[in-house]
Amino acid sequence: MRITTKGQVTIPARLREKAGLLPNTEVEFAYDGKGSVRLFRARKSKAKTRGEKLVEQLIEAGRRYPRKMTTDEIMALTRGDD
Repeated sequence: MRITTKGQVTIPARLREKAGLLPNTEVEFAYDGKGSVRLFRARKSKAKTRGEKLVEQLIEAGRRYPRKMTTDEIMALTRGDD
């Protein structure tokens, strides 16, 4: 395996599968001081995911509109048509 001029290396598919590294997985590297580099799945960032933001938006909408909503009204909220 060789590092490209851009510093890129391909992780073999069997290793990615074993480690559960899917496309767009954030990773971190650590140097042990003895010449080895380790790859880790990045810790979860504090930034909220799209799903977390959506749930918050729906909870807030429930507070603003304390009544039963139609499916169309709920879908409008999930799309941000509010």
